[in-house]
Amino acid sequence: MKQLGFFIDASKCTGCKTCTVACKDAHDSPVGINFRHVLEYAGGGWRQDRSTGAWHQDVFAYYLSIGCNHCADPACVKVCPTKAHYKRKEDGLVVIDAAKCIGCGMCAKACPYGAPQLNPDLRKMTKCDGCLDRLERGLGPICVESCTQRAIEFGDIEELRKRHGDLAAIAPLPAAEVTKPSLVIKAPKRAKPVGDTSGTTYVH
Repeated sequence: MKQLGFFIDASKCTGCKTCTVACKDAHDSPVGINFRHVLEYAGGGWRQDRSTGAWHQDVFAYYLSIGCNHCADPACVKVCPTKAHYKRKEDGLVVIDAAKCIGCGMCAKACPYGAPQLNPDLRKMTKCDGCLDRLERGLGPICVESCTQRAIEFGDIEELRKRHGDLAAIAPLPAAEVTKPSLVIKAPKRAKPVGDTSGTTYVH
């Protein structure tokens, strides 16, 4: 089965949030709802060598643009009581059938990436669907087209893995084994491994 997914070049991402704003505008999302958000993971500090007086630092900071990763083993699909969440057979995208959704929020609690979010006006869960409406018109997701650093790609996940490797998780993301995300990441030089607790996560 074909599986579409994202490649995020975290070595290029500057945390500008253009992807977040473009997505929000394209989907006319209410205040507080962002289908794509930017994580910042930062930490480290300075220490002085007592013998020489010299200062040394191990400061690090990097950004990750994250939306729905259209996982191979999606937690949201597993917990949805009405089967509103499902994977499309033709492309593997995880979507929500609004007619079946009761807005219970079980999916939001289960997703380790924070993708599903309650739209208070509709009282329905909403999330990234890979810009399905644009895909049907032969266009790419708005986050990909808007990224000023060209740090986001979208396509067949196997092709993306052939080009960019199979790394799917760095701190502060959960281990890839949890949901098997359709995601490939190019880590920045000072990236920390999954489970690292030396940094602080900021959500933008």
